[in-house]
Amino acid sequence: MAEAFRFGIRVKPGAKRDAVGGRWGERALVVAVAAPAVEGKANEAVRRAVAAAFGVRRQDVRLVQGERGRDKVVELDPAPADARDVLERLLDL
Repeated sequence: MAEAFRFGIRVKPGAKRDAVGGRWGERALVVAVAAPAVEGKANEAVRRAVAAAFGVRRQDVRLVQGERGRDKVVELDPAPADARDVLERLLDL
């Protein structure tokens, strides 16, 4: 079974469209979502967007830190074998 994979993200709620890609600071992945940051809507949109970007199920994406802030840590469990490569590619967009 694959190990869990954690990484930092920076969320931009209220964007025109959902998008995953780009770098915030040293290592955080930028995740823009159209959903507003109210009642957990943005968090759920983040889970969907990250799942689509990494090719995993939404249920496999968990927010482990930063539930109420823009800076979060997400975990993919189980993580796909190429998760690190996908993250590097998305950071370079």
